[in-house]
Amino acid sequence: MGSLNSRFQAAPRTSEEVVEGHCAGGKHGCECRKRKRSSRCDCDSEPDDEDSLLDTPRRKKLKSTSKYIYQTLFLNGENSDIRICALGQEWNLHKVYLCQSGYFSSMFSGSWKESNMMVIELEIPDQNIDTEALQVVFGSLYRDDVLIKPSKVVSILAAACMLQLDGLIQQCGETMKENVSVKTVCGYYSAANIYGLDSVMKKCLEWLLNNLMTHQNVDLMKELGVEVMEQLIQSSDLFVMQVEMDVYTALKKWMFLQLNPSWDGPLKQLLSDADTWLCKRRSDLGEEEPFLNTEEGLPFSPVFHHVRLQYIINDLASARILERDNILPPEWLSCMYKQQWFAMLRMEHDNDIGPQEANKEEFELNSMRCGRKLTKDGDYCWRWTGFNFGFDLLVTYTNRFIVFKRNTLSQPCGGAVSLQPRRHLAYRLRLASFDSSGKLICSRSTGYQLLTLEKDQEYVVMNLDSRLLSFPLYVCCNFLYTSPPSERRADVPEPESSARSVS
Repeated sequence: MGSLNSRFQAAPRTSEEVVEGHCAGGKHGCECRKRKRSSRCDCDSEPDDEDSLLDTPRRKKLKSTSKYIYQTLFLNGENSDIRICALGQEWNLHKVYLCQSGYFSSMFSGSWKESNMMVIELEIPDQNIDTEALQVVFGSLYRDDVLIKPSKVVSILAAACMLQLDGLIQQCGETMKENVSVKTVCGYYSAANIYGLDSVMKKCLEWLLNNLMTHQNVDLMKELGVEVMEQLIQSSDLFVMQVEMDVYTALKKWMFLQLNPSWDGPLKQLLSDADTWLCKRRSDLGEEEPFLNTEEGLPFSPVFHHVRLQYIINDLASARILERDNILPPEWLSCMYKQQWFAMLRMEHDNDIGPQEANKEEFELNSMRCGRKLTKDGDYCWRWTGFNFGFDLLVTYTNRFIVFKRNTLSQPCGGAVSLQPRRHLAYRLRLASFDSSGKLICSRSTGYQLLTLEKDQEYVVMNLDSRLLSFPLYVCCNFLYTSPPSERRADVPEPESSARSVS
């Protein structure tokens, strides 16, 4: 019986035809491949169209080895040599696969009694671990890839840490960082703290610094604990909207929610209800003691301690609210009043014209935090009011430029205006826009900078690329107007005595 090739002979090709691929005889070394020729290939006859079809490979997706292993060995439990029992469920598994886990590898290779047991009762001391998490973790030993639901990642992380599966732990961390949102940030931060994922903790803190005040949320404030809130409030990276007084106000609302977790209302009603609650509490108990000195308020004292009061008491209306609320101990305020008074005197009488040398530590601890939301592209000009030692600074956004201007003569303004010919300040300006989950879409920062301004002088702080901007745009500024202690004059002259000697 002849071969298929001998039974289906094709007519010779003309000299104008081009042979594609290998010759019909299947000899890969044939020199007739991909060139013009005038005669038939020596190795075999050319196939016709039907023969070409017979020789053309057809794709058929076969079940991969990984999927076969997962289905047959893990899901079906075939040829199992060990049974794992945990949380009321059983898994028929295989020691050779379980040894990928550091936990089981140590168990089977040492002198533990479990090394020769066919059934192992697995104790689960971590309440974060459930049967669904164990199913995923055990299954990960039998397959190349694992799909992790963001809603289940904490329990899977807990199980992976218990069984010492470094690769799965890393994948859980990446899943958490990609899915930080208002609903997940507190849970992810807590889990990352428990299981030692520093990069996840850092990502959660960054999200909170960006969103705590730009996108205030009642449920988030209920969930935020004292330790995390303290880290946020003391940071100079906190995106503050509008001024430091708003930081204090946000803390007042947060404290009220911590003490009244059942409160359920709109965000716009929260401050009013917090003020009413504080007033009623003082009236009912007849308390004159500052709230932070009471047993109920004491746990919140470390958080309020990081509010930068020097930038609140320089505004009369804000200072009156602090006195009315009676939350802060009076010694905190009296100390700050004294500090600010001496700072003002130094500016007026000791020629302190602001920071002239780089001092990032002082800047991070004591800079004024303020911000603004630009809802759409356009022209904006604003200043943050309050007595800033006579430094009236205008910030302008126009034509994609952000400009600082020292305003001394050209525009009327409230409060004192310094007429010193030159003033120094340290600053950092940041821009950011966010998506619906609070993730950064774009961001820009000037970094820490020193600037000297003459009277009415303008300075372009940032030139923006319109292709990178997305509105609403959040602008956050840090300013330091006074020189740090290391730059202040130590040789302040003693005041002349007003008394005259009597002869």
